[in-house]
Amino acid sequence: MCGIIGYIGDRKACEVIVRGLKRLEYRGYDSVGVVTEEDGKLYIKKGAGKIDEVVERLNLLDMPGKRGLGHTRWATHGVPNDINAHPQKDCTGKIALVHNGIIENFAELKKELLEKGHAFESDTDTEVIAHLIEEELKSSGSFEEALRKALLRLKGSFALGVIYTEEPDRIYFVRNESPLVLGIGEGENFGASDVPAFLEYTNRVVFLDDMEYAIVTKDSWVVKKLETGEEVEKEVQTVEWTLEMAEKGGFPHFMLKEIFEQPRVLRDAIHGNAEIIRDVAREIANYDKIFIVAMGTSYHAGLVGKYLLQRLAKKVPFVEDASEFRYEFEDLVDEDSLVIAITQSGETADTLAAMKLAKKKGAKVLAIVNVVGSMATRIADLTLYTHAGPEIGVAATKTYTTQLAVLTMLAIELARVLGTADEEYLKGLEESLREVPDLVEGSILNLSEPLRELAESLKDREDFFYIGRGIGLPTALEGALKLKEISYIHAEGLSAGELKHGPLALIEDGVPVVAIAPNGKTFDKMVSNIEEAKARGAYVISIGSSEKLREVSDTFIRMPDVDEVLSPIPYVVPLQLLAYHLAVLRGNDPDKPRNLAKSVTVE
Repeated sequence: MCGIIGYIGDRKACEVIVRGLKRLEYRGYDSVGVVTEEDGKLYIKKGAGKIDEVVERLNLLDMPGKRGLGHTRWATHGVPNDINAHPQKDCTGKIALVHNGIIENFAELKKELLEKGHAFESDTDTEVIAHLIEEELKSSGSFEEALRKALLRLKGSFALGVIYTEEPDRIYFVRNESPLVLGIGEGENFGASDVPAFLEYTNRVVFLDDMEYAIVTKDSWVVKKLETGEEVEKEVQTVEWTLEMAEKGGFPHFMLKEIFEQPRVLRDAIHGNAEIIRDVAREIANYDKIFIVAMGTSYHAGLVGKYLLQRLAKKVPFVEDASEFRYEFEDLVDEDSLVIAITQSGETADTLAAMKLAKKKGAKVLAIVNVVGSMATRIADLTLYTHAGPEIGVAATKTYTTQLAVLTMLAIELARVLGTADEEYLKGLEESLREVPDLVEGSILNLSEPLRELAESLKDREDFFYIGRGIGLPTALEGALKLKEISYIHAEGLSAGELKHGPLALIEDGVPVVAIAPNGKTFDKMVSNIEEAKARGAYVISIGSSEKLREVSDTFIRMPDVDEVLSPIPYVVPLQLLAYHLAVLRGNDPDKPRNLAKSVTVE
């Protein structure tokens, strides 16, 4: 879980690399390093810590050379320290590389290399790669051949940037199960883990696929298959994201900026799928064995999707953590199955593994993805994009609500194709869905300051409970997750009906209970559950549109009146804002929660 950027051109490489690393810090931030090359000599500076402090401490902006690589790390092998930071190099000091991923067989390779006399400095799996290339170079006719032979021995995931001093005009970039994209400029070229790293210089990109590598010079690039060395034709795509979209835009944190972007991206998600959703719905309408796989926030979106498909299309899908899917459902997935994979990045390792299993078993795979050209889009038979743009904050906000918008559109269209709901009702839902962005913009985001004041009164609490029923339950789960991951407050999301089956024992005076209570078939039951918690001394915060909630709550957050099946989109926004304000008031950086990174690209 790391960020990579490489540059070759006429600019001062270290300056381009440091600027790119700052835009990749969401991918990892426990250590930072840069390597540049000039006149056949490598210059390496690296250290533990966040980017700004390492840049200042090591003077990373004073490194010679017009080609180089940078890396921001989230540790998987070896503790975060100066030695384990990337770049890593070989014994000769002629090969330097940066790596995102995990090498599963690094221990046996390291043992073999040690027996051959190689000396290691770090505890990382990455350093093994540099020494393995060095070893293969002894019997290879070229560096490119040695690189290929070495990498074909690796088991695991890797995205690499590699520099060799004997080839001063090029950088190698390699991808296998970890993201890597080329940036194509004029008289300069780039490689990076994600587009924002080089977006200020170019918006023309080439996405690498698994087991591909690129040879990049300042004026050219070529992509080849790792197994054969055969050239691969690749399309240069234009990314419509602006640099401003990838920066804070005046907000104190990316997370708050992205919360406030939700009206716009929801409109983009709705408009961007208006046509394709019909074709996708028709193609999947006849599947009755449906699996939804995802992780984290995307998993909660999948739970909402389950309720939507049940309510509207009369389908009953299984929703499973992608990390468990390939172990528990391997014998149940077949050619009669539909697997819906939800992943913001399109690079989540567990979700990709589930998708690959589904393909192997002959299932139809539909991906709901944010990143165009990502690996999930290349595995899937069908893809629906969420059109949320880059999300820099680690805690997912706008990507979640756009996932919900796409799932809602899909469920409506499936119901129409299958004839499982009244057409007038479906048209009304569509019209209401198109109004949701305006509701979020016009009323819900205005709750930010009242929610900050509420957070001020709750910032010292150490336990929260979020409750909901039916389609409100995933919102409760997502609200609890947001609070946990950025405020570090213990929070539990659960079905309100479960309260009296055990959790009610934990409710005591002043414990906050956040109740998700839209008008619908379980509203009266929710009121009863709220009263149960209130009777035990809970501080009840209710979210809904009925004034009846005001009577049974300590704080009532008034929501626009929407159909219950649409409620997950607007109802999660106050929970995002509450978590954000609590995190800030407790002195945390909500963009960089401890122990977490944005895209989980290793299992």
